[in-house]
Amino acid sequence: MSELFVPVVSIFLTKRRRFAWAAWWTGPPTRDPFRKPDAHGGGTRTPDEAKAEAEAVAQAPLHVLPSSWARAWSRILIGEEPWPARAPSSAAVKPAAQAASIWTTLGVDAQVTAVELKRAFRQRSLETHPDRGGTDEAFREVVAAYAEARRRVARPRRRGA
Repeated sequence: MSELFVPVVSIFLTKRRRFAWAAWWTGPPTRDPFRKPDAHGGGTRTPDEAKAEAEAVAQAPLHVLPSSWARAWSRILIGEEPWPARAPSSAAVKPAAQAASIWTTLGVDAQVTAVELKRAFRQRSLETHPDRGGTDEAFREVVAAYAEARRRVARPRRRGA
């Protein structure tokens, strides 16, 4: 039985808001061991420009893969593992009774203002977002903690408190 393969390209947005790509046309990319792309590049302003650049190098039309493949190659280029190990979900690590408080999850104390809370949420969401190297579970935990913290901060306080 022969193996079917279509030449592919993977495109992702860099921290500098440019698009980088990695293309495979002599064989399919493999996860373990990671198969090096046939060519890679970057610096284009749009995904369409990145795809056109990759197709010019490959001299063939390319189908688009998820961005995780190009990100894996970029991690290899800086000396990291292509597929970072996922941390076990926080529910599996900590029993519900020992779960972190919403304030420690967001990195603030209970006397926080609404503006400080929003700033802390934005920072923590960038750190834990799956598209930026975080895990789905950690991001969901931060979002849930923010919703609860917003509810508590908006609640009127007693005069003596």
